Amino acid sequence: MKNSPIPIYQPELARTLNRWALIFSIITLLIIASLRRFHIDTEIDFSWLAIFHSMLNALTAVGLIMAYLFIRKKNISAHRNMMTINMILSALFLVSYVIYHLTTAEVKYCHTGGIRTIYFVLLITHVILAAVILPIVLFTYIRAFTGQIELHKKMARWAFPLWLYVAVTGPILYLMLRNCEA
Repeated sequence: MKNSPIPIYQPELARTLNRWALIFSIITLLIIASLRRFHIDTEIDFSWLAIFHSMLNALTAVGLIMAYLFIRKKNISAHRNMMTINMILSALFLVSYVIYHLTTAEVKYCHTGGIRTIYFVLLITHVILAAVILPIVLFTYIRAFTGQIELHKKMARWAFPLWLYVAVTGPILYLMLRNCEA
């Protein structure tokens, strides 16, 4: 079935999901903002998570492009499925990111010159947009899920390029850090 029916607007469900999305966004941003203050000593080496969450970001970038192409072809069902996959990938990324930063020493950028400036410009824009995009993505997804399609479309015009930028710059930053040590 190429296109499943568009959900009927569900205002009560939308209000409930919006509240949970707001609470989740605030708690998540507070946790991420405080990661540098906490460290959990463990015998398990979680340094491998850096490449894992980089791959999740890359898969999300590919998934976002695929979802965009599906919706351009009016394949709503495939678009919906791909966006659900992207949400799952992003949730896995978030868990991976928090575990990694709680257990693994910070890696400082070790290169000098112009590439250092490029790295920090990418890093700063990536971090700011990653913080901003979380609630935007959640609310955009909720709009589609609860049948608010016109509002979903308006929000997606902003959410898509920002989320794609974050998903693409994550692996780029990882690659730029690869030869630096903690």
